[in-house]
Amino acid sequence: MFSWAAIDRFAEKERARDATFRKQSAGKVLRSDAQQLTDDNLLAKLRSFGIELDRPALERLCREALSAEEIATPMLDQRTFHGRQAEMESDWIWVCLTALWQRWFPDQPCFEFLDDKMEAGYDLQGPGGAPAACHIWLEAWRDVLGLLDKGGLQSIHAFDERFRGSQSLFNWIQDLEDALWNAGLEDRQFLTARVAVCEEGLRRFPAEDDLMTENRRRALAESYFELGETAKAEALYRDWLHADPRWGWGWIGWSDGYGFTRTKLQDWQRAEQILREGLAVEQVRDRLDMLERLADVCEEQGRKGEATELRKEAKRSVAATRVTRQKIGRNEPCPCGSGKKFKKCCGA
Repeated sequence: MFSWAAIDRFAEKERARDATFRKQSAGKVLRSDAQQLTDDNLLAKLRSFGIELDRPALERLCREALSAEEIATPMLDQRTFHGRQAEMESDWIWVCLTALWQRWFPDQPCFEFLDDKMEAGYDLQGPGGAPAACHIWLEAWRDVLGLLDKGGLQSIHAFDERFRGSQSLFNWIQDLEDALWNAGLEDRQFLTARVAVCEEGLRRFPAEDDLMTENRRRALAESYFELGETAKAEALYRDWLHADPRWGWGWIGWSDGYGFTRTKLQDWQRAEQILREGLAVEQVRDRLDMLERLADVCEEQGRKGEATELRKEAKRSVAATRVTRQKIGRNEPCPCGSGKKFKKCCGA
Protein backbone atom coordinates (compact mmCIF):
# COMPACT_ATOMS: atom_id res chain seq x y z
CA MET A 1 0.00 0.00 0.00
CA PHE A 2 1.45 3.34 -1.05
CA SER A 3 1.39 6.56 0.93
CA TRP A 4 -0.93 9.39 -0.04
CA ALA A 5 2.12 11.35 -1.23
CA ALA A 6 3.08 8.54 -3.62
CA ILE A 7 -0.49 8.26 -4.94
CA ASP A 8 -0.66 12.05 -5.34
CA ARG A 9 2.59 12.01 -7.33
CA PHE A 10 1.31 9.28 -9.63
CA ALA A 11 -1.96 11.14 -10.19
CA GLU A 12 -0.10 14.39 -10.90
CA LYS A 13 2.08 12.73 -13.55
CA GLU A 14 -0.86 10.96 -15.17
CA ARG A 15 -2.89 14.16 -15.19
CA ALA A 16 -0.07 15.91 -17.07
CA ARG A 17 0.38 13.27 -19.75
CA ASP A 18 -2.99 11.53 -20.21
CA ALA A 19 -6.11 13.40 -21.32
CA THR A 20 -8.34 10.44 -20.51
CA PHE A 21 -7.02 10.32 -16.97
CA ARG A 22 -7.54 14.08 -16.61
CA LYS A 23 -11.19 13.62 -17.53
CA GLN A 24 -11.69 10.60 -15.28
CA SER A 25 -10.02 12.28 -12.30
CA ALA A 26 -11.77 15.63 -12.66
CA GLY A 27 -12.34 17.03 -9.19
CA LYS A 28 -9.57 14.98 -7.62
CA VAL A 29 -7.74 17.21 -5.15
CA LEU A 30 -3.95 17.16 -5.42
CA ARG A 31 -1.17 18.92 -3.54
CA SER A 32 -0.65 21.27 -6.46
CA ASP A 33 -4.17 22.63 -5.92
CA ALA A 34 -2.99 24.23 -2.68
CA GLN A 35 -0.14 26.18 -4.24
CA GLN A 36 -2.22 29.24 -5.15
CA LEU A 37 -4.06 29.35 -1.81
CA THR A 38 -2.99 31.61 1.02
CA ASP A 39 -2.45 30.36 4.55
CA ASP A 40 -5.81 31.85 5.51
CA ASN A 41 -7.47 30.03 2.61
CA LEU A 42 -5.99 26.74 3.77
CA LEU A 43 -7.10 27.30 7.36
CA ALA A 44 -10.57 28.20 6.14
CA LYS A 45 -10.70 24.93 4.17
CA LEU A 46 -9.87 23.04 7.36
CA ARG A 47 -12.52 24.95 9.30
CA SER A 48 -15.08 23.92 6.69
CA PHE A 49 -14.42 20.35 7.89
CA GLY A 50 -14.76 21.38 11.52
CA ILE A 51 -11.01 21.50 12.13
CA GLU A 52 -9.85 24.54 14.08
CA LEU A 53 -6.09 24.86 13.77
CA ASP A 54 -3.51 27.56 14.24
CA ARG A 55 0.25 27.60 13.86
CA PRO A 56 1.16 26.58 17.46
CA ALA A 57 -1.38 23.73 17.37
CA LEU A 58 -0.06 22.40 14.06
CA GLU A 59 3.51 22.70 15.32
CA ARG A 60 2.65 20.45 18.26
CA LEU A 61 1.10 17.88 15.92
CA CYS A 62 4.08 18.00 13.53
CA ARG A 63 6.46 17.44 16.43
CA GLU A 64 4.81 14.10 17.16
CA ALA A 65 4.09 12.84 13.63
CA LEU A 66 6.35 11.64 10.83
CA SER A 67 4.02 12.84 8.09
CA ALA A 68 1.02 15.02 7.41
CA GLU A 69 -0.81 11.79 6.55
CA GLU A 70 -0.35 10.60 10.12
CA ILE A 71 -1.97 13.83 11.34
CA ALA A 72 -4.78 13.72 8.79
CA THR A 73 -5.78 10.07 9.22
CA PRO A 74 -7.38 10.35 12.69
CA MET A 75 -9.09 13.59 11.61
CA LEU A 76 -10.63 11.79 8.65
CA ASP A 77 -11.61 8.82 10.81
CA GLN A 78 -13.69 11.16 12.98
CA ARG A 79 -15.73 12.38 10.01
CA THR A 80 -18.22 10.79 7.66
CA PHE A 81 -18.19 11.66 3.99
CA HIS A 82 -21.02 10.75 1.64
CA GLY A 83 -20.81 10.49 -2.12
CA ARG A 84 -17.97 10.88 -4.58
CA GLN A 85 -17.75 14.66 -4.35
CA ALA A 86 -17.63 14.65 -0.57
CA GLU A 87 -14.93 11.97 -0.62
CA MET A 88 -12.85 14.04 -3.03
CA GLU A 89 -13.27 17.12 -0.86
CA SER A 90 -11.99 15.16 2.12
CA ASP A 91 -8.59 15.06 0.40
CA TRP A 92 -8.33 18.72 1.26
CA ILE A 93 -7.57 17.87 4.87
CA TRP A 94 -4.30 16.14 3.99
CA VAL A 95 -3.49 18.64 1.24
CA CYS A 96 -3.98 21.60 3.57
CA LEU A 97 -1.95 20.05 6.37
CA THR A 98 0.89 19.18 4.00
CA ALA A 99 0.99 22.67 2.50
CA LEU A 100 0.94 24.39 5.89
CA TRP A 101 3.66 22.09 7.25
CA GLN A 102 5.85 22.91 4.25
CA ARG A 103 5.29 26.66 4.60
CA TRP A 104 5.54 26.98 8.36
CA PHE A 105 8.02 24.28 9.34
CA PRO A 106 10.19 23.54 6.28
CA ASP A 107 13.16 22.52 8.44
CA GLN A 108 11.16 19.82 10.20
CA PRO A 109 11.35 16.68 8.00
CA CYS A 110 8.35 14.57 7.14
CA PHE A 111 7.70 11.68 4.78
CA GLU A 112 5.99 13.86 2.19
CA PHE A 113 9.01 16.15 1.75
CA LEU A 114 11.41 13.22 1.82
CA ASP A 115 9.44 11.64 -1.01
CA ASP A 116 9.72 14.94 -2.93
CA LYS A 117 13.49 15.09 -2.48
CA MET A 118 14.03 11.49 -3.49
CA GLU A 119 12.05 12.00 -6.70
CA ALA A 120 13.76 15.33 -7.44
CA GLY A 121 17.12 13.57 -7.31
CA TYR A 122 15.97 10.87 -9.72
CA ASP A 123 14.68 13.55 -12.09
CA LEU A 124 18.19 15.06 -12.18
CA GLN A 125 19.96 11.80 -12.97
CA GLY A 126 21.73 11.75 -16.32
CA PRO A 127 24.73 13.37 -17.99
CA GLY A 128 26.06 16.13 -15.78
CA GLY A 129 23.23 15.84 -13.27
CA ALA A 130 24.96 13.74 -10.60
CA PRO A 131 26.30 16.64 -8.46
CA ALA A 132 22.94 18.44 -8.37
CA ALA A 133 21.14 15.18 -7.60
CA CYS A 134 23.61 14.40 -4.82
CA HIS A 135 23.11 17.79 -3.16
CA ILE A 136 19.37 17.12 -2.97
CA TRP A 137 19.85 13.51 -1.92
CA LEU A 138 22.22 14.43 0.88
CA GLU A 139 19.47 16.69 2.22
CA ALA A 140 17.12 13.72 1.91
CA TRP A 141 19.62 11.54 3.81
CA ARG A 142 19.68 14.05 6.66
CA ASP A 143 15.88 13.89 6.68
CA VAL A 144 16.01 10.09 6.81
CA LEU A 145 18.30 10.19 9.84
CA GLY A 146 16.04 12.70 11.58
CA LEU A 147 12.94 10.63 10.87
CA LEU A 148 14.62 7.42 12.04
CA ASP A 149 15.46 9.09 15.36
CA LYS A 150 12.11 10.82 15.70
CA GLY A 151 10.17 7.62 15.05
CA GLY A 152 12.49 5.36 17.03
CA LEU A 153 12.89 3.23 13.89
CA GLN A 154 15.72 0.72 14.16
CA SER A 155 15.80 -0.80 10.68
CA ILE A 156 15.29 0.00 7.01
CA HIS A 157 12.42 -2.48 6.96
CA ALA A 158 10.65 -0.67 9.80
CA PHE A 159 11.19 2.66 8.05
CA ASP A 160 9.80 1.42 4.73
CA GLU A 161 6.74 -0.10 6.39
CA ARG A 162 5.86 3.31 7.77
CA PHE A 163 7.10 5.40 4.82
CA ARG A 164 5.39 3.59 1.91
CA GLY A 165 6.82 6.17 -0.48
CA SER A 166 7.31 6.41 -4.22
CA GLN A 167 10.72 4.81 -3.56
CA SER A 168 11.80 2.44 -0.81
CA LEU A 169 14.62 3.43 1.50
CA PHE A 170 16.10 -0.03 0.86
CA ASN A 171 16.63 0.72 -2.84
CA TRP A 172 17.20 4.45 -2.60
CA ILE A 173 20.08 4.30 -0.12
CA GLN A 174 21.99 2.04 -2.51
CA ASP A 175 21.30 4.44 -5.38
CA LEU A 176 22.56 7.26 -3.16
CA GLU A 177 25.86 5.44 -2.58
CA ASP A 178 26.27 4.88 -6.33
CA ALA A 179 25.42 8.50 -7.18
CA LEU A 180 27.93 9.80 -4.63
CA TRP A 181 30.64 7.66 -6.20
CA ASN A 182 29.91 8.97 -9.70
CA ALA A 183 29.82 12.58 -8.52
CA GLY A 184 32.90 11.99 -6.34
CA LEU A 185 35.04 11.12 -9.34
CA GLU A 186 34.80 14.81 -10.27
CA ASP A 187 34.43 16.38 -6.83
CA ARG A 188 36.03 14.76 -3.79
CA GLN A 189 33.51 16.27 -1.39
CA PHE A 190 31.01 13.67 -2.56
CA LEU A 191 33.44 10.83 -1.80
CA THR A 192 33.82 12.22 1.72
CA ALA A 193 30.02 12.36 1.95
CA ARG A 194 29.85 8.76 0.69
CA VAL A 195 32.18 7.67 3.48
CA ALA A 196 29.89 9.32 6.03
CA VAL A 197 26.75 7.76 4.50
CA CYS A 198 28.30 4.27 4.43
CA GLU A 199 29.64 4.51 7.95
CA GLU A 200 26.29 5.68 9.27
CA GLY A 201 24.48 2.96 7.34
CA LEU A 202 26.76 0.27 8.75
CA ARG A 203 26.33 1.67 12.25
CA ARG A 204 22.55 1.90 12.13
CA PHE A 205 21.76 -1.21 10.12
CA PRO A 206 24.43 -3.80 11.00
CA ALA A 207 22.20 -6.84 10.40
CA GLU A 208 19.65 -5.47 7.90
CA ASP A 209 20.64 -7.49 4.83
CA ASP A 210 23.86 -9.47 4.35
CA LEU A 211 24.38 -8.52 0.70
CA MET A 212 23.60 -4.86 1.33
CA THR A 213 26.02 -4.80 4.26
CA GLU A 214 28.79 -6.41 2.21
CA ASN A 215 28.22 -4.00 -0.68
CA ARG A 216 28.23 -1.03 1.70
CA ARG A 217 31.51 -2.20 3.21
CA ARG A 218 33.07 -2.40 -0.24
CA ALA A 219 31.70 1.06 -1.10
CA LEU A 220 33.24 2.48 2.08
CA ALA A 221 36.67 0.97 1.46
CA GLU A 222 36.50 1.88 -2.25
CA SER A 223 35.92 5.51 -1.25
CA TYR A 224 38.90 5.46 1.10
CA PHE A 225 41.09 4.04 -1.67
CA GLU A 226 39.96 6.76 -4.08
CA LEU A 227 40.58 9.45 -1.45
CA GLY A 228 44.14 8.14 -1.03
CA GLU A 229 43.50 6.88 2.51
CA THR A 230 44.91 3.44 1.77
CA ALA A 231 45.74 2.56 5.37
CA LYS A 232 42.11 2.97 6.38
CA ALA A 233 40.91 0.78 3.52
CA GLU A 234 43.52 -1.86 4.37
CA ALA A 235 42.54 -1.87 8.05
CA LEU A 236 38.85 -2.26 7.20
CA TYR A 237 39.40 -5.22 4.88
CA ARG A 238 41.72 -6.92 7.38
CA ASP A 239 39.09 -6.64 10.11
CA TRP A 240 36.21 -7.75 7.90
CA LEU A 241 38.08 -10.71 6.40
CA HIS A 242 39.44 -11.76 9.75
CA ALA A 243 35.81 -12.04 10.92
CA ASP A 244 34.63 -13.69 7.67
CA PRO A 245 37.57 -15.03 5.62
CA ARG A 246 35.20 -16.79 3.20
CA TRP A 247 33.81 -13.48 1.90
CA GLY A 248 34.96 -13.82 -1.70
CA TRP A 249 33.83 -10.41 -2.86
CA GLY A 250 35.64 -8.90 0.09
CA TRP A 251 38.90 -10.26 -1.30
CA ILE A 252 37.93 -8.97 -4.75
CA GLY A 253 37.09 -5.52 -3.41
CA TRP A 254 40.36 -5.32 -1.51
CA SER A 255 42.30 -6.38 -4.59
CA ASP A 256 40.41 -3.90 -6.78
CA GLY A 257 41.67 -1.10 -4.58
CA TYR A 258 45.08 -1.72 -6.15
CA GLY A 259 43.87 -2.46 -9.65
CA PHE A 260 40.47 -1.88 -11.15
CA THR A 261 39.07 1.05 -9.18
CA ARG A 262 39.99 4.51 -10.43
CA THR A 263 42.86 5.05 -8.03
CA LYS A 264 46.30 6.51 -8.58
CA LEU A 265 47.69 3.73 -6.43
CA GLN A 266 47.86 0.94 -8.99
CA ASP A 267 49.85 -2.08 -7.89
CA TRP A 268 49.00 -5.23 -9.86
CA GLN A 269 51.35 -7.42 -7.83
CA ARG A 270 49.61 -6.40 -4.62
CA ALA A 271 46.21 -6.96 -6.26
CA GLU A 272 47.31 -10.48 -7.26
CA GLN A 273 48.73 -11.24 -3.82
CA ILE A 274 45.40 -10.40 -2.15
CA LEU A 275 43.39 -12.58 -4.53
CA ARG A 276 45.72 -15.55 -4.11
CA GLU A 277 45.51 -15.18 -0.34
CA GLY A 278 41.73 -15.26 -0.59
CA LEU A 279 41.68 -18.25 -2.93
CA ALA A 280 43.73 -20.18 -0.39
CA VAL A 281 40.87 -19.91 2.11
CA GLU A 282 39.00 -23.19 2.34
CA GLN A 283 35.44 -22.95 0.94
CA VAL A 284 35.78 -19.29 0.10
CA ARG A 285 32.55 -17.99 -1.39
CA ASP A 286 32.30 -16.77 -5.00
CA ARG A 287 35.47 -18.62 -5.94
CA LEU A 288 34.50 -18.46 -9.63
CA ASP A 289 34.40 -14.65 -9.53
CA MET A 290 37.72 -14.57 -7.72
CA LEU A 291 39.35 -16.75 -10.37
CA GLU A 292 37.95 -14.55 -13.12
CA ARG A 293 39.27 -11.43 -11.41
CA LEU A 294 42.68 -13.03 -10.91
CA ALA A 295 42.72 -13.86 -14.61
CA ASP A 296 42.04 -10.19 -15.36
CA VAL A 297 44.88 -9.16 -13.06
CA CYS A 298 47.27 -11.58 -14.77
CA GLU A 299 46.27 -10.21 -18.17
CA GLU A 300 47.02 -6.68 -16.99
CA GLN A 301 50.53 -7.91 -16.19
CA GLY A 302 50.98 -9.44 -19.64
CA ARG A 303 50.57 -13.08 -18.51
CA LYS A 304 47.81 -14.07 -20.92
CA GLY A 305 48.65 -17.79 -20.87
CA GLU A 306 48.21 -17.92 -17.10
CA ALA A 307 44.98 -15.94 -17.40
CA THR A 308 43.67 -18.52 -19.88
CA GLU A 309 44.43 -21.37 -17.46
CA LEU A 310 42.68 -19.54 -14.64
CA ARG A 311 39.57 -19.12 -16.76
CA LYS A 312 39.64 -22.85 -17.55
CA GLU A 313 39.89 -23.53 -13.83
CA ALA A 314 36.89 -21.27 -13.29
CA LYS A 315 34.88 -23.28 -15.83
CA ARG A 316 35.88 -26.51 -14.08
CA SER A 317 34.67 -24.98 -10.81
CA VAL A 318 31.29 -24.32 -12.40
CA ALA A 319 31.10 -27.92 -13.61
CA ALA A 320 32.12 -29.21 -10.18
CA THR A 321 29.44 -27.10 -8.54
CA ARG A 322 26.83 -28.68 -10.77
CA VAL A 323 28.08 -32.15 -9.86
CA THR A 324 27.88 -31.47 -6.13
CA ARG A 325 24.14 -31.02 -6.53
CA GLN A 326 23.93 -34.72 -7.35
CA LYS A 327 24.04 -37.43 -4.69
CA ILE A 328 27.65 -37.77 -3.49
CA GLY A 329 28.83 -40.05 -0.69
CA ARG A 330 30.19 -38.23 2.33
CA ASN A 331 33.45 -40.16 2.16
CA GLU A 332 33.87 -39.98 -1.62
CA PRO A 333 36.46 -37.61 -3.14
CA CYS A 334 35.10 -34.08 -3.52
CA PRO A 335 34.34 -33.35 -7.20
CA CYS A 336 35.89 -29.89 -6.89
CA GLY A 337 39.29 -31.54 -7.24
CA SER A 338 40.67 -30.66 -3.82
CA GLY A 339 41.64 -34.28 -3.08
CA LYS A 340 39.71 -34.21 0.20
CA LYS A 341 36.68 -36.28 1.13
CA PHE A 342 33.43 -34.57 0.20
CA LYS A 343 32.31 -34.22 3.83
CA LYS A 344 35.56 -32.40 4.64
CA CYS A 345 35.32 -30.06 1.67
CA CYS A 346 32.23 -28.82 -0.20
CA GLY A 347 29.96 -31.09 1.81
CA ALA A 348 31.01 -29.70 5.16
